Amino acid sequence: MDFSSLVLIEKDKETGFIKSELGSFEVNEGGVFVKKLYVLDGIVNMYFDTNKNVEEWEYSAIYDLFNTEAFVERGYEIEEDLDEYDPTYIIKFKYQDDFAIMKEKIQECVSLIEKEMNNVWEKIKDKKEEYMESSDS
Repeated sequence: MDFSSLVLIEKDKETGFIKSELGSFEVNEGGVFVKKLYVLDGIVNMYFDTNKNVEEWEYSAIYDLFNTEAFVERGYEIEEDLDEYDPTYIIKFKYQDDFAIMKEKIQECVSLIEKEMNNVWEKIKDKKEEYMESSDS
């Protein structure tokens, strides 16, 4: 599947309902990881996950080994969303009413997500035994 764009919406602070569409942004294939993208109270919230169901051991391994520092180093806030079934993260940054700036930030985040997701899958591929043992104890 060729991924093409993400739409940024604004949510009403009081109701949570959509207020407006703020723009459509062309992104690379990493866009498949993004599950939600909206602005609430001046903050962009970008939710992303593994884009596939994970086994129990993979869940722990991904949270242990996913490189959140890659986002922090570039000035983004990132947090885990533990309410979801599969490992999910939320990137947060200040909304700016400038299409070019938002396009750059969204594209940067999507590229980082794709890179770090690929990296974490590579890091955990030989760790099944290790994580299966640690869950047994």
